[in-house]
Amino acid sequence: MSSEADVHLLIVDDDERIRGLLQKFLIRNGFWVTAARDAAHARRLMAGLDFDLIVLDVMMPGEDGISFTRALRARQSTPILLLTARGETGSRIEGLEAGADDYLAKPFEPKELLLRINAILRRAPAVRPADTGPKVLHLGPVRYEIERGELWRGSELIRLTATEAQLMRIFAAQPGAAVSREKLVADLGRDDGQATARAVDVQITRLRRKIEADSRQPRYLQTVRGSGYMLAPD
Repeated sequence: MSSEADVHLLIVDDDERIRGLLQKFLIRNGFWVTAARDAAHARRLMAGLDFDLIVLDVMMPGEDGISFTRALRARQSTPILLLTARGETGSRIEGLEAGADDYLAKPFEPKELLLRINAILRRAPAVRPADTGPKVLHLGPVRYEIERGELWRGSELIRLTATEAQLMRIFAAQPGAAVSREKLVADLGRDDGQATARAVDVQITRLRRKIEADSRQPRYLQTVRGSGYMLAPD
């Protein structure tokens, strides 16, 4: 992302007051912002517009934020930041498992929302020049093109969320070496008090499903007991 002015955010929240406040705050901070009152409204907007990031409330009438996240992840990798009630720890984990990139508990300081949005955008996959000869890591039938930050299965591009793409960049920088959970939490930009090793584990599980033949018996994205995780290419 070259600047906030190039970034189009979609805010999805059924509370009109919160929706309006967030929209005004983010516009003042240089973003281009569109707001939707529920998942159905968001779908209509997304049919005609492209967004760089979605800020999505979990508790909404009709289709809730987690179901909507799961549906979006089936067809696209637009970064998603979930807004959850403070006590909904289960919803946060469920949201990460559904494909969200991060979560923020209500009530929150607008400044923290801004920091989290910028952190997600920083780790979103960057567009690489097409003529760079990519180095490739082979993971069985899957290959990871390091320069482009792309994961492929044959001629099929495997969609990665911003967080999954950042994980692959971290592991690909040191294949065969264990990376600790603590380092992963820090490198993913979640070292702000709400970060947990459990959240990293959820992201690893999701990434394994995209790489491994059997994610329960990982061959390429291995757990190293007492040390963390390691990418072990062929």
